[in-house]
Amino acid sequence: MRKVLVIGIGAGDPEHVTMQAVTAMNAVDVFFVLDKGATTADLTEARRAICERYVTGREYRTVTLADPPRDRVAADYQGAVRDWRDERARILEEAIMAELGEDGVGGILAWGDPALYDGTIRILETITAHGELDYEVIPGISSVQALAARHRVALNRVAGPIHITTGRRLAAGWPEGCDDVVIMLDADLACRAYRDQDIDIYWGAYLGTPDELLIAGRLDKVIDQIESVRREARAGKGWIMDTYLLRRV
Repeated sequence: MRKVLVIGIGAGDPEHVTMQAVTAMNAVDVFFVLDKGATTADLTEARRAICERYVTGREYRTVTLADPPRDRVAADYQGAVRDWRDERARILEEAIMAELGEDGVGGILAWGDPALYDGTIRILETITAHGELDYEVIPGISSVQALAARHRVALNRVAGPIHITTGRRLAAGWPEGCDDVVIMLDADLACRAYRDQDIDIYWGAYLGTPDELLIAGRLDKVIDQIESVRREARAGKGWIMDTYLLRRV
């Protein structure tokens, strides 16, 4: 039976790649890449460089697939995401069946950790429901871990919970019963709505890469700087991946 390894490769630093990930990469016959085009070409190049660095003494191929567009303004947000993932599953399944032998091993290199705000596992669940594929997940260092390490903070405080959510959820209200909130996938800096409260922010973008950006301080004092730096970075690169921790004082 064909098998696919979903391999977490960390937040951006090649040194984030674990020994387990290296072992998995050296078992892969074909790497599958869902490419978003010229805008994120450096991410595709980073995957290629990681393979060249860590896959040794083994022949492998890379199959690049055009990532289907997602409707980001649909009224039914969850439905739009489901449709997008279903289309990704269709494209990936066709490629796996065409490019991978019956006993072959495929590989998908996932940014960060595949279990945290990454849709690859759900896509493979859709494919494996057809009974012709098995898969395994290799964990990686997430952007959340990288953020905490770079700012030299612990995510939790004594006896306190942490809450990981999205900018869309934060815009709807602060999570109840929690003073430490990690925000991912925030296109609009929803934290601006809380600038009048006593909150510290630890923000990072392009974590683990040469373009890494870090800003920390009281939210009301640094939010304008974060917004300016973020806007310039996105304009320069065409994309941005950022994460931040909000901590009520």
